[in-house]
Amino acid sequence: MTSSDVIALPDDAKARAAARAGRSFDPADLVARVVGDARVAFACAEFNGGITDRLLTGALDALAAEGCSRDRVTVAWVPGAFELPVVARALAASERVDAVVALGAVIRGETGHYDFVAGECAAGLQRVQLDSGVPVVFGVLTTDTVDQALERSRSGDSNKGAEAARTALAVLAVLRGVGQSAPDARVGFGAGGR
Repeated sequence: MTSSDVIALPDDAKARAAARAGRSFDPADLVARVVGDARVAFACAEFNGGITDRLLTGALDALAAEGCSRDRVTVAWVPGAFELPVVARALAASERVDAVVALGAVIRGETGHYDFVAGECAAGLQRVQLDSGVPVVFGVLTTDTVDQALERSRSGDSNKGAEAARTALAVLAVLRGVGQSAPDARVGFGAGGR
């Protein structure tokens, strides 16, 4: 047994939880309901662009495979990962998108720059989603080497951009499911509350 086998969600975990709870929200059951009208925006960093292009391609492929219409997808380019939170905030506040996916690549170098950029980017994106109530998915690679970034951005199921796009749909689906479960429930809060 590998460590990934030990930490992976057991196959029957969701069914066991659903059997013991009054309500259970599983994205696998809900994504089909949101795909047709989901408006997804990408904030994509130009820095390390050979990597971010691969992430964005994987993400757009994943949305197309799920059935998302291309005219409901927005791409906003930013100079680097540090600038992703402010653009994600503008997208979330626009009320023209339902979820934001931030794509970037921060690769450790010989200076402390990596620690500041990666940490502040993550904290900023988390703040945007908590303040706006709009899902903001962290699709920013934080790797030690270019080879690790290339591996995580290669085409196929392991592409982290594709994973981030699917995560956006899953979180949006659960938020809508939770919001529809209670009378007069609103999903989101703060600026531009949904």
